[in-house]
Amino acid sequence: MTSFVDLSGASGAHYRFRAWADAGQTPMAGNFVVAEPDASGQLQVRLVGVTDDLSRLQPHVASAGLSERPVFVRLNVARLTRQHEHDDLAAVYTGALVLDVNA
Repeated sequence: MTSFVDLSGASGAHYRFRAWADAGQTPMAGNFVVAEPDASGQLQVRLVGVTDDLSRLQPHVASAGLSERPVFVRLNVARLTRQHEHDDLAAVYTGALVLDVNA
């Protein structure tokens, strides 16, 4: 698995997501994606999400049936920034499941 993925939003902005290690994470807000290469090597984004607490992310990924897939995160403390980036990415990856798990 790669340690990061770079994605572009509908606005043309570029976003870098880092591989997420779920164990022992402190609560932190951010955006997340589930993405993996397909048979041809093209990155396929399966899920685009946003949350106030990434430490509680795994149950949401599991309920989407994607718990065995790689999860990548982008830490964003400001709610407006998180939501803008989430909407920007969701507009591009229309085949992906979109989750907003803000409290």
